[in-house]
Amino acid sequence: MNPSLLARLTALGERLAVIEHELEQPETSKDPQRLAKLAREHSRLTPAVQTFSQYRQLDIERAEVEALTGNSDRKLARLATDELKRITARQLALESTLLDALIPPDPDEGRNLFLEIRAGTGGDEAGLFAGDLLRMYSRYAETRGWQLEIVTLRESELGGIKEAVLRLAGADAYARLRFESGTHRVQRVPRTESQGRIHTSACTVAVLPEMQAMDQIEIKTSDLRVDTYRASGAGGQHVNRTDSAVRITHRPSGLVVECQDERSQHQNRARAMALLSARLLAAERERQSREQSAERKAQVGSGDRSERIRTYNYPQGRVTDHRIGITLYQLDSVLAGALDLVIEPLIRAERERAIAALAADSPED
Repeated sequence: MNPSLLARLTALGERLAVIEHELEQPETSKDPQRLAKLAREHSRLTPAVQTFSQYRQLDIERAEVEALTGNSDRKLARLATDELKRITARQLALESTLLDALIPPDPDEGRNLFLEIRAGTGGDEAGLFAGDLLRMYSRYAETRGWQLEIVTLRESELGGIKEAVLRLAGADAYARLRFESGTHRVQRVPRTESQGRIHTSACTVAVLPEMQAMDQIEIKTSDLRVDTYRASGAGGQHVNRTDSAVRITHRPSGLVVECQDERSQHQNRARAMALLSARLLAAERERQSREQSAERKAQVGSGDRSERIRTYNYPQGRVTDHRIGITLYQLDSVLAGALDLVIEPLIRAERERAIAALAADSPED
């Protein structure tokens, strides 16, 4: 293995020792947030350090066995050669695991998220497609056992939607859906098309990690305008009698968030503030990313047909993800919630990219 990578793995062991020392300190137990952060890091590093210990033990065994491969006793030399092959295979398997451990974790990996869907270019057909995406993500959330809340829902003509904001909570929710941000394009014959011509429409999707109390950015009350109104849509008679829905405008940025899903104005305000915090932090991170790297693109495009991360082609029954060049002729399955068919290849591609970056940053000494 690359000496620089070995040095990084050694550093993980040193970091684990520091964490274990801090966890033993009385003051750590008095700070729940720090305790939880250290416990998560300890849980993440422990398997890697244990695996590296196995890898180094195999190095010791390798040196002993290699000394026997040139033995004058042919039978012993042959046994040593076979054992050397076993050690090599085992070390290669461990190397793959260790490389995963060296990939910097996404700080938002374990979080819940807000998923926003907006109809883009294409008029009514874009609204219908946005509705299809809403159902796709809802079914996927159901298969994963995640909790789903509709924060905002604006319907369009013909049963479509103009905008939908969902909150998804559950194991690996953000880690699995973070690649969904961007423009999704659909190619199909619209219901209103009498000539049978294929039209192209688009929707934008944004995935925003839900912020925790420790990293919420400061939002001044004086910068907010809060409006209440009567919610529309599902909810029974209650929504028609009270002004429970909340709209919050953040004056400095111009961002507007709404929530009408909860039954009380207080709950809707809390959910809207959480969404506003997520959007503001996402905007700040994007600004910093642009400063650090001019090559990085904004998370969501304009919604134009020409900008797309994925195309859903109905006549051919195919789904194409343009970022990794994968095409699947399983459109019905994907739209029915089998989104892992696309997500798994994206996760593997991201892993390969991260490993390649590690290798590029760690030239052999």
